[in-house]
Amino acid sequence: MRIGGGDGDGLIKVRNLDKKYVRGSEEIHVLQGLNLDVDKGDFLAFMGPSGSGKTTLLNLLGGLDVPSAGSITVAGDEITRLSGGKLTAWRARHVGFVFQMYNLIPVLTAFRNVELPLLLTGLGKAERRKHVETALGVVGLGDRQQHYPRQLSGGQQQRVAIARAIVADATFLLCDEPTGDLDRRSADEILNLIDLLVRDHGKTVLMVTHDPRAAERAQQVLHLEKGVLVEGAPSALRA
Repeated sequence: MRIGGGDGDGLIKVRNLDKKYVRGSEEIHVLQGLNLDVDKGDFLAFMGPSGSGKTTLLNLLGGLDVPSAGSITVAGDEITRLSGGKLTAWRARHVGFVFQMYNLIPVLTAFRNVELPLLLTGLGKAERRKHVETALGVVGLGDRQQHYPRQLSGGQQQRVAIARAIVADATFLLCDEPTGDLDRRSADEILNLIDLLVRDHGKTVLMVTHDPRAAERAQQVLHLEKGVLVEGAPSALRA
């Protein structure tokens, strides 16, 4: 990972990224001239006060929003040039989202919730089942496939959400306060799972958090201050 924006072959390249909003006569700069390179297998944590642009950055990286200026390139695709259906297809293929509030559909079982991203692919029913069962196995919920969200604890619901994020073998995961609604024990279990995905499955993870104990799990902590990235002290890298 590099903040400066070098010439390496990173998985994600962010160049001169700006995001501003206009409210009446006021122009609000949320992100300003941001440069970032993320390599495959990186686990980064973004911290900063509310309103510093953390979630805005994740939304831009995930193709949910468009910048006011600058570019984002992921695995050779400049996503800031995509629009409409092409961007939707790119997002389904490359991005796994994990949110604070899980965003599971209450009337669907764990299996059906995890299967949802695969409905945008050309996979047949048997292949979808294989992928879903594998993803739920990775997060330790192979025996909860037919449970509804209301029948699961908060930590288990977040595991289902993570299974949904990885089921299509996303290029990278964007986690927005993934432990923010959990007790300490459940939060640690989710962080252990994210560690596992990075260490054993080679996943690339970018996580927004207010929790220092969550941030210290990352390989690098970056702070957003008034729309500008500032590098924090790196945590010890895994052996």
